[in-house]
Amino acid sequence: MSSTFGHLFRITTYGESHGGGVGVVIDGCPPQLELSVEEIQTELDRRRPGQSRITTPRQEEDRCEILSGLFQGLTTGTPISLLVRNKDARSQDYEEMAQKYRPSHADATYDAKYGIRNWQGGGRSSARETIGRVAAGAIAQKILKQVAGVEIVAYVKRIQELEASVDPDSINREQVDANIVRCPDAVMAEQMIGRIDEIRRQGDSVGGVVECVARQVPSGWGEPVFDKLEADLAKAMMSLPASKGFELGSGFAGTLLTGKAHNDEFYLDETGRVRTRTNRSGGIQGGISNGENIVLRVAFKPTATIAKEQATVTRTGEETTLAAKGRHDPCVLPRAVPMVEAMVALVLCDHLLRQQAQCRTLPLKALSPEAQEATAYLG
Repeated sequence: MSSTFGHLFRITTYGESHGGGVGVVIDGCPPQLELSVEEIQTELDRRRPGQSRITTPRQEEDRCEILSGLFQGLTTGTPISLLVRNKDARSQDYEEMAQKYRPSHADATYDAKYGIRNWQGGGRSSARETIGRVAAGAIAQKILKQVAGVEIVAYVKRIQELEASVDPDSINREQVDANIVRCPDAVMAEQMIGRIDEIRRQGDSVGGVVECVARQVPSGWGEPVFDKLEADLAKAMMSLPASKGFELGSGFAGTLLTGKAHNDEFYLDETGRVRTRTNRSGGIQGGISNGENIVLRVAFKPTATIAKEQATVTRTGEETTLAAKGRHDPCVLPRAVPMVEAMVALVLCDHLLRQQAQCRTLPLKALSPEAQEATAYLG
């Protein structure tokens, strides 16, 4: 089972939902980066359960412990190990699911692949695994901000058919976190909260779309063939629990346009920099960042584990029904926001380091201003 993601900035997550704890080992973090546990905890607090009535009521503080890779407040360049201990697991709620497969969950496929699964809270298929991603993403975001000024902001764009009107170029984190659904459109946020409340009372679940923007990404990041920047972002997003779709820029709506209508025409800004008048490419062209804002969207399905009775089968091949117990999110979107930000940061940080390593073989005077900025070292 692969639990590792990235090339130069590489993470390995570990642990199960109802085990002793979950965490991550980060390899490739540059040395001498100022880092505190509080910076990581801020992001974990945005992801943790029990933060509002529209999330799972599981009560976990998700307190982070840094086990290695830090000395006197600075990263040492060695692997950073982070741990969050589980405190509020109720494994007895899952006893029925030891034999009965949850529809649209990973239960049946895990059994088909491994012949064994941890049914307590879903084991590795639980969204609790994303704690390690969010913790590592907090470090990646700090590197990106310090080296290149990159800012990443995600938010809930849509819940079912309820869609927010949001300008990704101007939205900020404070606007996103101003309400419990993490939608910066205050009017639509109230409607979304009402919808999730209604579904929660029915013992059901709903899905939606998270949109994310990465600003100030220099041009030149990414590879032109298999490691295209959008391909790595797509893999990152589709590795998140409950994700079912990925779009960059115009996405599927771009298929309705002609080439003339869809193309982003170039112009020179007042500094002589090459820019595009529109951004239907979503900040990436030919697999390489073009200096415009990277804008992407991720579709999340309704939570699979619900309290309503559903038809299913047992591990021994008998037809039956299941009304699941346990504590589950009626909608994963509000807590998915920091997860999306984290995965975008992990991809961009990896490509920053890859760009730095590649461009160091060339004389700096041969590089564009953007490439020179990308080769700046933490120091």
